[in-house]
Amino acid sequence: MTDLGVRAATSADREFLVDMLVEAVNWLPERNWSREQILANPALAHYVSGWMRPTDFGLVAVGQAERSVGAAWFRYLTAADPGYGYVSDDVPELTIGVVETWRGRGVGRMLLRAVLDVARERGIRTVSLSVKRANFAARLYAAEGFRTVESFEDADTMVAEVGA
Repeated sequence: MTDLGVRAATSADREFLVDMLVEAVNWLPERNWSREQILANPALAHYVSGWMRPTDFGLVAVGQAERSVGAAWFRYLTAADPGYGYVSDDVPELTIGVVETWRGRGVGRMLLRAVLDVARERGIRTVSLSVKRANFAARLYAAEGFRTVESFEDADTMVAEVGA
């Protein structure tokens, strides 16, 4: 992991964030939703549409030769257009994706910790996310302080208190 770094996401990262949204949606090996299917689905596309809005922020994990290998970003969604992990208009929702060949190597944990630090620095008190219970990432989120606030058939909305 010493060959990895983290940098702030910029508006130029939109296409990579779409790639990472595709990775996040297709976490199950048997699922293979296309980029086009994801972007055509308003419930998924709103995580990246119009990136980068003034309140958006995130990080990109970079490996050798500054190659992007993962991203974690927050977006404020509203009750009128809620995300899967929506809690309230003033709680940003986390999306995180890691290139498949980089999964299981600590990239997700590194990004999660770093993006939570950024949220804390920005004075954000609470962050949210949604995760399928079968997803390995659910254990990561619980280990990093997220707690379930709402459960659905096979997924949970989780929050972490990150502010002082």
